[in-house]
Amino acid sequence: MSHKEEAEPLLLQADNSSHLDGTQESDLENNLYTRPSGAKTTAISLQKPTADHDYSVTGEHFDPLSRRQIDHPTSNFDTMVHLLKGNIGTGILAMPDAFRNAGLAVGTLGTVIIGLICVHTMHLLVKCAHELCRRTQVPTLNFAEVAETSFKVGPTSLRKFSGFARTLINVFLCITQMGFCCVYFVFVANNIEQIVNERFGVNLAPRTYMAMLLIPMIFLNMIRNLKLLAPFMMVANIFMGVGLGIIFYYVLQDLPSVESRKYAADLSQLPLYFGTAIYAFEGIGMILPLENSMKNPQDFGGWNGVLNTSMVIVGCLYTAVGFFGYLKYGDAAKGSVTLNLPGGELLAESVRIMMALSIFLSYALQFYVPIDIIWPSIKSKIPTERMQLIFEYTFRACLVLFTFAMAALIPDLGLFISLVGAVSSSTLALIFPPIINMFTNWSVGYGRYNWMLIKDCTLIMIGFIGFVAGTYVSLGEIINKNTKA
Repeated sequence: MSHKEEAEPLLLQADNSSHLDGTQESDLENNLYTRPSGAKTTAISLQKPTADHDYSVTGEHFDPLSRRQIDHPTSNFDTMVHLLKGNIGTGILAMPDAFRNAGLAVGTLGTVIIGLICVHTMHLLVKCAHELCRRTQVPTLNFAEVAETSFKVGPTSLRKFSGFARTLINVFLCITQMGFCCVYFVFVANNIEQIVNERFGVNLAPRTYMAMLLIPMIFLNMIRNLKLLAPFMMVANIFMGVGLGIIFYYVLQDLPSVESRKYAADLSQLPLYFGTAIYAFEGIGMILPLENSMKNPQDFGGWNGVLNTSMVIVGCLYTAVGFFGYLKYGDAAKGSVTLNLPGGELLAESVRIMMALSIFLSYALQFYVPIDIIWPSIKSKIPTERMQLIFEYTFRACLVLFTFAMAALIPDLGLFISLVGAVSSSTLALIFPPIINMFTNWSVGYGRYNWMLIKDCTLIMIGFIGFVAGTYVSLGEIINKNTKA
């Protein structure tokens, strides 16, 4: 594989099916780091300014959207499909557990509020990207580049930290994706454990099933080219769609009265709800790659644009699964709704099998992002191609082993999802975008009474409180469970 192929692996374009042919867009959160494949940058390249360089008045007549040259641009419908699939994964299956930690009323209202905030920060990121592209006269920027450039146009005293900002974004992207991989290990093991226990009466610990998954997972992640993963991802997509349909079939049957469930849970449980909900909504990493690869990127924003339309559908699905899942199962709701489906029924077992296979196959796509961020810097220090290949396979195996070890340490699916959401998702979705927006507008202004500054600071505070409280409570629950075990 050439260096260029490694640097641009993650564009999922529906009208370029010969390239990825159904690749698992449902995990497009991993499309976080690279530029879209086929995007030709013909404009002036981003210069490295001095610490006191000011971009505030440059590029006034430069239109980045008209300067993009993409070999296989995606249509509005393609982009909407990618957004829908990119936000529907293990997070939606955990929403009944999230509502258990919030209550019906608080969970419903909280999901709507968190969804609105996340969509707003997505819009902020796109808007800042366009503005910074205009100032630096480049057609596209990815998440890390937007963060770096925002620091370069922000407060003079902080411009020297622009490189650190870029690195920090990439670090959190790696943490997020590795966290997803750990969650996937736990998810697959828990579902297999339940199937084997109910069907054959064999009672083994989840860690045993994780160990059984380790070798197949290592071999799956030896695949270095996403094109070779396309058939597996197509199967994963089908399993996910059919499984969700059957889950709704079970959840909507014989529902108890609303009065039988709590409207609001204890305040101490809310951080766990926040972590799970923000984990489910955290798709901000795929926003710029998708918008950058559109045929008509001007249709992405706006009140009835592709982003809002897609996220309204996603929000309704999350709320429906959370509300009816908690209404159905109450305090017995588990970290994945698949674990609540009745035992001994072939249809319910088929859902668990389909979801486990879908998530198992999707692990490879999530795994691609940390590889794509970390490996190039390691590869450049290895002299020969043969040694590079050996080291890459070894590095891939070590990363899979690391996710296995983390999953074995925290085998509780619900708590693991909440922890990943609190640590990484809240940072990427709630803290970084308003900081980027503040620095982008540093020399422009924040509107009357500095309302934009107040709003951004409020978002940062919400994200920080969620980060601290969610991490503290999740880790506390994990430690307590491990101590009791």
